[in-house]
Amino acid sequence: MSRISTAILQTPVSASKQENLDRVAELLSRNFFQDVDLVTLPEMFTCPYETTEFPKYAEPAGGPTWKFLSDLAAEHKVYLQAGSFPEIDDAGHIYNTAYVFDRDGKQIARHRKVHLFDIDITGEQTFRESDTLTAGDDVTVFDTEFGKMGLCICFDIRFQRLFEDMTDAGAKVVLVPASFNMTTGPAHWQLLFRSRALDNQIYVVGTSAARNLDASYVSYGHSLAVDPWGIVLSEMHGKAEGRVVDLDLDRVEEVRKQIPLGK
Repeated sequence: MSRISTAILQTPVSASKQENLDRVAELLSRNFFQDVDLVTLPEMFTCPYETTEFPKYAEPAGGPTWKFLSDLAAEHKVYLQAGSFPEIDDAGHIYNTAYVFDRDGKQIARHRKVHLFDIDITGEQTFRESDTLTAGDDVTVFDTEFGKMGLCICFDIRFQRLFEDMTDAGAKVVLVPASFNMTTGPAHWQLLFRSRALDNQIYVVGTSAARNLDASYVSYGHSLAVDPWGIVLSEMHGKAEGRVVDLDLDRVEEVRKQIPLGK
């Protein structure tokens, strides 16, 4: 199969971890999403996007949230890119971690955010993930029945070298749970996703949380899918929404033959 039916779920995030999980389960039970192959969720979709909150919501790998999502993938027989949520290891380090589960609920990938979101934009926004989070150091590529895919998180998208490494490892699709804000989102969101797709001649799928103007960190939203030619196949706005997009992997080879950057 060369086409991947992909459900991109731009969910709202509340302070209730279980409510956030139950919302995903309810969405996947709807007929609209019954025949998809792949489901993608937002960055930090189980908790408020605040550095002080991450330790409170952190769980070990294999914990209740991990188990809930594994079971959900198996129940619906989908590949589930389970957004990201705070992970704590045996030494007490906390990571911004994304998982992928296969159709049987088996974990086939884990990515700990490599580039932490530490910014200070004059007159606009200051944010330091490194106040509570530890950086990962892996290039994450995993196998599926469709071929290899890559996985990274939000701020990682600004680093082309990481995308080159994933592409060199065979990824034709890169999944990016992300949560740009109302400063960086309008300026850079679509530009970065189109650039990474075009530079590497791959599909790039960005899944954001829905916008909540009452939150301390307001997510830009605008979840999207971009093809290897840099064309935006689908882009949402700020509200909670779910869309299904087909990713035709034959398009990757077609584009690479026309403009053979790899040669």
